[in-house]
Amino acid sequence: MPPTADSPVGVAVVTGAGTGTGRAVARAFLDAGWAVVLAGRTPATLEEAAGRHPISHSVVTDVTDPADVEALFAAAVERFGRVDVVFNNAGVPGPQGGVDEVDLPAWQHTLDVNVTGAMLVAGAAVRTMKAQRPQGGRIINNGSIAAHRPRPRTVAYAVSKHAVTGLTRAIALDGRPYGITCGQIDIGNAATRLLSDLDHGGGHVQPDGSLKVEPTFDVAEAARTVVFMASLPFDVAIGDVTLTAAGMPWDGRG
Repeated sequence: MPPTADSPVGVAVVTGAGTGTGRAVARAFLDAGWAVVLAGRTPATLEEAAGRHPISHSVVTDVTDPADVEALFAAAVERFGRVDVVFNNAGVPGPQGGVDEVDLPAWQHTLDVNVTGAMLVAGAAVRTMKAQRPQGGRIINNGSIAAHRPRPRTVAYAVSKHAVTGLTRAIALDGRPYGITCGQIDIGNAATRLLSDLDHGGGHVQPDGSLKVEPTFDVAEAARTVVFMASLPFDVAIGDVTLTAAGMPWDGRG
């Protein structure tokens, strides 16, 4: 029997769901028959992403606000009864500059959103998944290939995404007794606004200072991968997966 509004495949919470990768993932979950709670800061983009789907629910959320995050998960449980999967995606690209140049408030904002925000969402998810019956669930953190090798002049973003990897591994360990798994997807050069924001008119900065137009791929492929990770039986876990545009500078960043 195909999934319906009364019997979805499962319940997914997606943060940063109004644009970019989050929007693509939310739409892919809906297309696959999941009930989806879309979280983000802008009501109009959330509603557009949800598309009036009967098993979607939008919640305006600032992931750096603990009260907002708790309200998000309370709304998910109230609307759909439980939370099976969280795509912990909300993030910002951070300031351009080296460690000797970066503006301190911009640095702090990057860590507030990308690290503390991800921690707050994961913490609320774990509390929800521990309390529900049957117990357990899956958290998928959106890392980046910057969690492996940074782009030039992106120290704040690189540090934040390395921290997300630590968060993923800690959750995977601490969640074991409760049937909670945690994995990470590290995406390189999906065609989103975040990538276009790094374009300097003639391409992206390379380690030698030159500009190069880099290969990209459709963000729908990243969304399809996240839904695949989410759809595995709960006795199977993918710890991490790296998905890049074929031929992009990655090893050594050039």
